[in-house]
Amino acid sequence: MSVYSIEEILETVRMIQAQHLDIRTVTMGISLRGCVSPDIDTMRDNIYETITTRAGRLVSEAKAVEEKFGIPIVNKRIAVTPIGNLLDTPLAGASEREAIEGAVGVAKTLDAAAKKLNIDFIGGYSALVHKGFTVGESILINSIPEALTSTDRVCSSINVATTKSGINMDAVLLMGQVIRKTAARDPVGCAKLVVFANAPPDNPFMAGAFHGDGEPETVINVGISGPGVVRAVLSQMDDADLGKLSETIKRTAFKITRMGELVGREMAGRLDVEFGIVDLSLAPTPAEGDSVANILEVMGLERCGTHGTTAALALLTDAVKKGGAMATSYTGGLSGAFIPVSEDAGMVDALRVGAIGIDKLEAMTSVCSVGLDMIVVPGDTPPETISAIIADECAIGMVNAKTTGVRIIPAGKEGEYVEFGGLLGGSPVMGLNKFSSAKFVRRGGRIPAPIQSFKN
Repeated sequence: MSVYSIEEILETVRMIQAQHLDIRTVTMGISLRGCVSPDIDTMRDNIYETITTRAGRLVSEAKAVEEKFGIPIVNKRIAVTPIGNLLDTPLAGASEREAIEGAVGVAKTLDAAAKKLNIDFIGGYSALVHKGFTVGESILINSIPEALTSTDRVCSSINVATTKSGINMDAVLLMGQVIRKTAARDPVGCAKLVVFANAPPDNPFMAGAFHGDGEPETVINVGISGPGVVRAVLSQMDDADLGKLSETIKRTAFKITRMGELVGREMAGRLDVEFGIVDLSLAPTPAEGDSVANILEVMGLERCGTHGTTAALALLTDAVKKGGAMATSYTGGLSGAFIPVSEDAGMVDALRVGAIGIDKLEAMTSVCSVGLDMIVVPGDTPPETISAIIADECAIGMVNAKTTGVRIIPAGKEGEYVEFGGLLGGSPVMGLNKFSSAKFVRRGGRIPAPIQSFKN
């Protein structure tokens, strides 16, 4: 006897067919710690063999699960051990150029494995440098411009701050320079790079996914979606008060999350690996109606970005978390509501009409995940300004003990429209404050952890 009623089944069909419900990603986390070798070529061979063996059936099993449950799985992805952790041994003593070439070679190996398996993205070209740099992490960060622009499917994330340790401003300054260098080679490379505070080790979403400490050898993590579903439900509640909106979002998030866990456990069982978490985040796309901004507008805002937007987003994020937490005990990753500008058609519309700008977006990141995401700024933006933007976001994450990040793309001139294509979408180039932050960020050092970090 089915545990689902006919009404529930039909409701799910409507969500899939008319409201863009999907499983946004099934991401396999893979440990590469056993791949380390003093010889960089041997290590690359070990990495390729490990990934292609463990994830060899990821795509085929995902397709089988899609057919079984009738729900699309949009992305099949892999996250690996932060590569910065693996480079010390094989690249110790190498010249600067040799070291960068060695690191880029590893990125190309990751890319080759991803293409062999026909997965969408592979994350983990990453480093955790919130308190300082190892030799391998320094090499990896300096290799990012070449690594991300000479590969197609490799994603990179750098954690520069935590609530417990503060903000590594030397790393923040360096990342401003790295982002500018990457954009100079190819702005799309910046879409595959995120700078974090409090990066979670089980995030299934790109560009921030990596396989962190404390995780199983191999694990399946799931990222759900559903902005279109939430919007459709709320659009029928014109006269409801905000408490009733919250309750409705909770119930909707419960249904979406239950489907996510069902898919994740099915995938884990088929692949004989552990099931990890469901990330509850509402992840928009450029498709019409699949927008977090549009949800906020259905609540009663004329345009996303006007006064009241932060409050509306706080309600949405909290209700999504409450509903999701009732559906599964295995929540993780980012779990909130993404506001990636270029990937959200409603955000792009709000930017076009002047309803939203970087200051309002920054305020919104205090109540949602994950931060200033997929924002396009002028191509001539000074690296120090980019670093200062990163520092502001890290401060929000550090003080509020939450994940924040910056995925920023310097391209074009203010007011121009830059198109990236596919799920990356496109966006007008956003204006920035014209006054300099250079002296502040060049001071370097570490911004100390806030007092609430001492909870032990």
